Amino acid sequence: MVEEIENEDNERFVIINNIDAGRKEDDMRRISLYGDIEEKISSDTVNLLLYLSDTAKRFEYKDPQDPESELLEIVKPIKLMISTLGGSAPDMFGIYDTMRMVRKNCDIETLGVGKVMSAGVVLLAAGTKGKRKIGANCRVMIHSVIGGYHGSLTNMENEIAEIRWIQDRYVKCLARETNMSVREIKKILRKQVDFYLSAEEAIEFGIADEIV
Repeated sequence: MVEEIENEDNERFVIINNIDAGRKEDDMRRISLYGDIEEKISSDTVNLLLYLSDTAKRFEYKDPQDPESELLEIVKPIKLMISTLGGSAPDMFGIYDTMRMVRKNCDIETLGVGKVMSAGVVLLAAGTKGKRKIGANCRVMIHSVIGGYHGSLTNMENEIAEIRWIQDRYVKCLARETNMSVREIKKILRKQVDFYLSAEEAIEFGIADEIV
């Protein structure tokens, strides 16, 4: 669990209390994004990404046994494991924008397992190029944004406009991170059906780089 607290000087701290002290260091730099993407899981993931980014850089001696040897700067990557049916697009965008910011200074290794669908596809593709992995039996699915509204005609028109904006941003983000063009993605979405991909096809489309 991730918890934010403030001290007497109103400085904010992130406390991570679901990490076993006996785990290896690399395991402690892994985030598991399992389940529906909603506000709580988005908040936890964003906080962990920022915390692990801030603690990624360290200095180590080239020869650990020789304190007189060259001092090397090491930047430890973040590992993000994803298994989701999708969820809230705005909450996904929150994670995605944080990933784009973090990966400028720290590699993010994504791994899709089981199922990576809807909003989760952008997050899998948003890992550092060359370091995006996918399980051999993972299923990937892309579909158009889903929304249901009721009320006055004016309000419904307003909500429809918002859905169109979200879908447009989703398409542009997916095109930015993959081998697919905006035109190709829109052609897929116009079919109004769930578009499933195997691990091999996900690599072909540029959503992932390697099957594990």
